[in-house]
Amino acid sequence: MNLNNKKATRESYGEALLELGRENEKIVVLDADLSSATKTNMFAKEFESRFFNIGIAEQDMVGTASGLASCGNIPYVSSFAAFLAGRAYDQIRVSVAYTNANVKLCATHAGITVGEDGATHQMIEDLSLMRTMPNMRVMCTSDDVQTKWAVKEISKINGPVYLRLCRLETPIIYDENQKFEFGKGIQIGDGIDVSIIATGVTVSEAIIAKEELLKSGINARVIDIHTIKPIDKEIIVKAAKETKRIITVEDHNIIGGLGSSVCEVLAEEYPVKVERMGIHDTFGKSGNAKELMEYFGITANKIIDVIMKK
Repeated sequence: MNLNNKKATRESYGEALLELGRENEKIVVLDADLSSATKTNMFAKEFESRFFNIGIAEQDMVGTASGLASCGNIPYVSSFAAFLAGRAYDQIRVSVAYTNANVKLCATHAGITVGEDGATHQMIEDLSLMRTMPNMRVMCTSDDVQTKWAVKEISKINGPVYLRLCRLETPIIYDENQKFEFGKGIQIGDGIDVSIIATGVTVSEAIIAKEELLKSGINARVIDIHTIKPIDKEIIVKAAKETKRIITVEDHNIIGGLGSSVCEVLAEEYPVKVERMGIHDTFGKSGNAKELMEYFGITANKIIDVIMKK
């Protein structure tokens, strides 16, 4: 991982969507007047007839997408996570999930790493909302390479998918030869002292922590859970059996997100103690994204602190 080679997954989304549009004429894109921020403007420029700016009407956008899907199209619906998962929740539930419509919900600007936009725009409940919805698959990607794979991969899935993306530029973790599989986590390292299970922007932080911990004689493994639902039970149980501690890290409320998902798996399959790092049931704050990550305790330094205390 090159810490100097960074890219926001929303940028990767825009690039992958354009490429996918060239490969598949069934791909249509809907946006709610935020195309320059969600990066769907790349698709719009080349495929004007397959791009729909619905305006600031997220509920209408989701309903329209459901209708387009019923006609054989594959709609990619884009907005900020706060507006898509939050404002259009009822339409997603009834018009997309309930009908099992082939709609891809791609939410950018998720988590507290939205930064200066403040607490109202920092969606830290979306994974919880989406993963508890029947028929919904949920993904949260960690870097440029993984995001570009996910954007194309979800087009092959017949049914609704929620893809969580971020505003913050993060290190590119994987090379172009990395193999990904929907529903399967990725183990980085074979450490037996602690397993750091992370998703999205916190995966790179977990890898940095792993490398620093080794200097103190602590051998950690990192598990990148890019698919929150269906979650990879096998890799989680394996980690619990092979390491002494389990820690989860996420840019999301610890209630209902990755940490809860991991706890549910282990409570049923192999009960062990799990330490959850994330947003502790509070709203975000306005500020620089990196400073907010430090404030809410989801940086490499904070991960190291938690592990070194015991």
